[in-house]
Amino acid sequence: MTDHTAKHDSCVLHYPVPGLAHITLNRPRQRNALRLCDMQALHQLLDPVLAADAIRVVLFTANGAGFCAGLDIQSMLDAQGQMHTDVTQAYALQETFASLMQRLRRSDKTIIAGVHGAAVGAGFGLALAADIRYASHAASFHVGAIKIGLSAGECGISYHLPRTVGSTRAFDIMLTGRPVLAEEAERCGLVAALTAPETLEQLCLERAQMVLSNSPFATKHTKQIMWRSLDASSLDEAIELENRAQILGLLTQDCAEGMRAFAEKRAPVFTGR
Repeated sequence: MTDHTAKHDSCVLHYPVPGLAHITLNRPRQRNALRLCDMQALHQLLDPVLAADAIRVVLFTANGAGFCAGLDIQSMLDAQGQMHTDVTQAYALQETFASLMQRLRRSDKTIIAGVHGAAVGAGFGLALAADIRYASHAASFHVGAIKIGLSAGECGISYHLPRTVGSTRAFDIMLTGRPVLAEEAERCGLVAALTAPETLEQLCLERAQMVLSNSPFATKHTKQIMWRSLDASSLDEAIELENRAQILGLLTQDCAEGMRAFAEKRAPVFTGR
């Protein structure tokens, strides 16, 4: 899969190293705003990626000056600037966008977002649906919808944002609609690290390869436990999840290899067994 590239007008998929799928949003003139057809193409690109056991990390980046400006509103308007849709069509559109966040969350792949420029609305939702976010110093995050008369809660933002930065800050961001610039995003834990725009992709690839250097069992179950523990009703429930995963892990060949490598002071060679 490492030599295969799939392209659409708005997004490109390639496999830079074994185990890593890199998806690049590619409508730079529109700041990577997404039409319905673009989101449908993104889902299609993801189908083989999320189904492939060999793929363990998915990286999202974008070409141009913006990460993703969210829904391409212009594509929804006629020549007079009017929108013509009904409830059924509007709900289908919303589900197409929002279900992307659900697919990424449910996946056992580690999802990384490299954010340069503005992440707005669904673009912010996409970044939040990633397990790890890295950003350039030019990044900014915007809820968008509240500025045009809609709820700021869209594409999983009302779920992911308070779990990432806390409810007080999330309310502030969502109710005011103010932008969160890169430095604040790092301070509040919205992004894991900042770097220069020209080194953002390199940072993302380096961290992706660090994930890939760990055993498949370990990374898969760490993601599952983290998300389920964030929703756990008690410490006891979270610890029960941890205990089960640890015992299962002890029975894997990779765990035995990891322990041997530690004792022999060498790098482990994991096989996914």
